[in-house]
Amino acid sequence: MKRLRCGTAPEPGCLQAWAAECEALAGRWRAARGSAYGGAAAAARQMRGLPPALPMMPLELTVLYNSLLFVMGTSDCAIKGEAEGIRQGLLRVLEACGTSGQDLSTQELWQKVLQEVTVEELQAPLHRLGALQAAWWLATSCLQNIIDLFRLLSSAEDPERAPCRAEKNELLTLLKAWRTPAEEASVSLVQSTEDLKETLCTAAAFLQGLQELEAGNLSTTLCLLQEAAGGFCSKRVLAQIYVCLGCCAQRMGKPQTALQHLKQALQVDFQCHPALSHTAAVYHELGETDAELQALYLLYEAVEKNPPSATSSSPYFLIRAELLVNTPILASLLRHHHPSEVKYLLAQRCLRDGRVADAVEHYLDFLSLLQEGLQQQVPLDGGSPLPRIPEVFLEAASALEQDGRHQDSLTVCDEVISRTTNLIPKIIQVEEKLEQPECASLETGLAGGLLSQKRESLCCLTWRAAAYLHQGWVWSKLGKGKEAIMQFSRCLNDLLRFQPRGCGVEPAESLLPEVKVLQKIRLLSLIGRGMQFLEQEKHKEALLDFQHGLQISPDDPAAASYLVQVLWKLNRKEEAADYWQKYLESPAGEDGQQERQGRHFPLYLDSCLKQATFPQNESLARCIQDYLRTTRQDSSR
Repeated sequence: MKRLRCGTAPEPGCLQAWAAECEALAGRWRAARGSAYGGAAAAARQMRGLPPALPMMPLELTVLYNSLLFVMGTSDCAIKGEAEGIRQGLLRVLEACGTSGQDLSTQELWQKVLQEVTVEELQAPLHRLGALQAAWWLATSCLQNIIDLFRLLSSAEDPERAPCRAEKNELLTLLKAWRTPAEEASVSLVQSTEDLKETLCTAAAFLQGLQELEAGNLSTTLCLLQEAAGGFCSKRVLAQIYVCLGCCAQRMGKPQTALQHLKQALQVDFQCHPALSHTAAVYHELGETDAELQALYLLYEAVEKNPPSATSSSPYFLIRAELLVNTPILASLLRHHHPSEVKYLLAQRCLRDGRVADAVEHYLDFLSLLQEGLQQQVPLDGGSPLPRIPEVFLEAASALEQDGRHQDSLTVCDEVISRTTNLIPKIIQVEEKLEQPECASLETGLAGGLLSQKRESLCCLTWRAAAYLHQGWVWSKLGKGKEAIMQFSRCLNDLLRFQPRGCGVEPAESLLPEVKVLQKIRLLSLIGRGMQFLEQEKHKEALLDFQHGLQISPDDPAAASYLVQVLWKLNRKEEAADYWQKYLESPAGEDGQQERQGRHFPLYLDSCLKQATFPQNESLARCIQDYLRTTRQDSSR
């Protein structure tokens, strides 16, 4: 390689003064961790103000390296200014060598510099600058650019390195094979090249593992994340890697392995709250409700008392893995749950599991948070487990009703009714089926806005009708038949506001979700009102409600059972027997069908679905069977 030529550099005293000043800045950084940033940037600007000269290039590139380290290390992510700083440094190297590259892209510029600049003293500073370029590209997920760069930087792979499964990955292979330059810089480095290399290896494995996880390549994800877990990073990042390993194992159908990784995350960093939320999710998948609730209780205590810290628990480095790995999937996996979200999850899980008293306590705690300004506590994004607030109110009303707190349940329903009344137009006309692909363009612009507004009105109608429905069942439990019939009738009258514009009968799977829920609410109201008519021996009115209910849902076993009962009471035995044979000859199957149907509807309807279930009536079954037997005998004579 060529040696530097003398004669074009500033006076030796200037170089020594700059070197001393930069050395002092590096020492100040090591002592005060961050106070030297402004001085380093000023030193870099001073040197760029002079014409480039080869004798001063090693010092200038080292100062640039330190300055850019400060820029990236004191920001939350890679910034555009750093990439431009690297580019200007390369252009000054070319200019000092008597050539230029203004019209070249950054990749082409690196290729020209590394192939044409053969001055020995510049190789180490250029390699250090190349590592910084790789860090910036890694932070912006430009992995192919890094591969191309390190093909130029690496002369050969280390033949003594033992083979590793992750080294099948070209990027990791090149990073590990890269021989870092000897630390003989004219100015101390605020972060060694070897530390930067190890950080790059860890971040590259972590980032690619996340990309493979998003793509669904779970075995490759596992290999890359395990490689990252053995790398150079803070405890905080290591805990995040273990969380991602746990999520990968869960998707691979290995819940116990997932729990082990999540436990490792908590052992490394006890403030890793996502590990607790994912642990709860794994236990939920396993059906271990006690363990799930315990994890949620611990998570609630953690997020309420100890908000997650953004600082690292390891020795401070300017370029760290957490600055280089920023992807949407990682943000999703590590999403911070606010206390109110965890409180809602506790309430929901308790209600689903039948722990009504606990559910009531958690729902009331959650509702009290509304008085404190929930919007300031919970981001209203798609990642939140919170449903719409009226649905939470309806779930709370359901829990209160099941806990015997009937008046409180009625009050909560009144709140839903009063808050939605002014949001529902007299008539809601909307297509009842899902949008066809060719109509997807309507989702944008004015047409899409109108459709969205109509669906929002449909949601408000659903919530108010559900509130009336709940009140009807509460009055039924209290033995107030007149009030129950009035609330069921209000619910049914409210539902007349919805006027679907579909042609004919749409298949259930093609209906809008809101329309499916409206149909179920209408069915439950008809059954509830019909039951009240039955108790008051108004059999003809009950018959009409049950017939209408069966028209809405022809396969509903509860509507069919009540219809059979009222027909029998009206002495229309032949019709009752026909319906019995058509719908109810397999009682074991109908219970399972009813249970499966309930799973597709909102949680706040569960208590209504249970109350609408037809009670076992063995005497009616025997009477119909005797009637059928007698009829067959008569016809055979």
